Amino acid sequence: MNFELSDELQALQASVRRLAQDKVRPRAREIDQTGEYPADLFETFRDAGLLALCIPEDVGGAGAGVLGLTIAIEEVAKYSNTAALMLLLTRLPTGPVMIAGDDDQKRRYLPGIADGSLRAAFGLSEPQAGSDVMGMRTRAVPDPDREGGWVLTGTKCWMSGVREADWYTVFAKTAEPQSRAHDSITAFIVERRWDGVSVGRTDKKMGVRGVDTGELVLDGVRVPPENVIGEVGGFRLAMLGLNSMRPIVAARGIGLAEGALMYATEYVKERAAFGKTIADFQGIRWEIAKCAVDIEAARLLTYRAAAMSDAGKFAKPDVPFLSMAKYFATEVAVRASGLAVQLLGAAGYMEDHPTELWYRDARQLTIVEGTSQVQLDLIGRGVLDGDLWWD
Repeated sequence: MNFELSDELQALQASVRRLAQDKVRPRAREIDQTGEYPADLFETFRDAGLLALCIPEDVGGAGAGVLGLTIAIEEVAKYSNTAALMLLLTRLPTGPVMIAGDDDQKRRYLPGIADGSLRAAFGLSEPQAGSDVMGMRTRAVPDPDREGGWVLTGTKCWMSGVREADWYTVFAKTAEPQSRAHDSITAFIVERRWDGVSVGRTDKKMGVRGVDTGELVLDGVRVPPENVIGEVGGFRLAMLGLNSMRPIVAARGIGLAEGALMYATEYVKERAAFGKTIADFQGIRWEIAKCAVDIEAARLLTYRAAAMSDAGKFAKPDVPFLSMAKYFATEVAVRASGLAVQLLGAAGYMEDHPTELWYRDARQLTIVEGTSQVQLDLIGRGVLDGDLWWD
């Protein structure tokens, strides 16, 4: 059993670390304050080949897989979870296409993600259907004018990158709206330029500002048969796509926790109190130690989960292991950012330091792509079903 990264992945880690320090760290506060999309960072990621990391080589990608993207996101998230989200969006909407799309779909939509000429977003949630995916009301009915085509009507919400995207992976009911059968939901590729596609309101967010989150409105959108992803009635594809994403979301949590703890540690080594530095107090060192243990445990869970995703292990028996990574790493981000604020005291609550930014951004991670409570339920079911067992 080898816990060392390959030479190629170590080189990737080192190069992204330098890029994050040089390009991302100086921009993090400005992005948060203005809420403007950081096009300069997108171009930097494009030029460095980071947008291509998870895309297969045969369609213009780098072929570094989920693990390669996880490592890159961890480095970027030390300074900006907004920038890390930009990298995440190269995998979330493309995942279903890579898992179940046909060769034509892969050739049409994946190379543009890899070279930065196209951007995409993922449409699953609705106002009444967040964790309860089967409660979605977006409807797809057969197109009377085109055999095999569909007409989509409905609204998706909380879509990251909705304004910047050129195409969307959208899930809709292809059965009756009230149906809760798993074969009642299908995935589609919807292009932004099509008639009936528009962006509704965008959200005012507590954190992770700079990449817009908002509504995608579908008003009688005609989708040709060649843009159906996989089989009609492929709800399982939504779950497989999300399962395979768990380590990538977890990486955002690990990076944030690392950035927050490193910053706070440097602060307490310099801050004088009671005739010594704050770091000289045993209680402070113990808190730092516990957080460091959590970060390393989260990293092991996350890298294992990423390797599982790359090996195609993201079906039901694998879910507990993938969910563990997402649950633990994002909760560690919350704890680490809270500790960082506390270690800085009143200063940590002020915008003079990035600790309050990490604190706000961390909360998003325990909600998106399956809340912490959903992850706990999936892990618990895995134990009860024997998918996670120890003899």
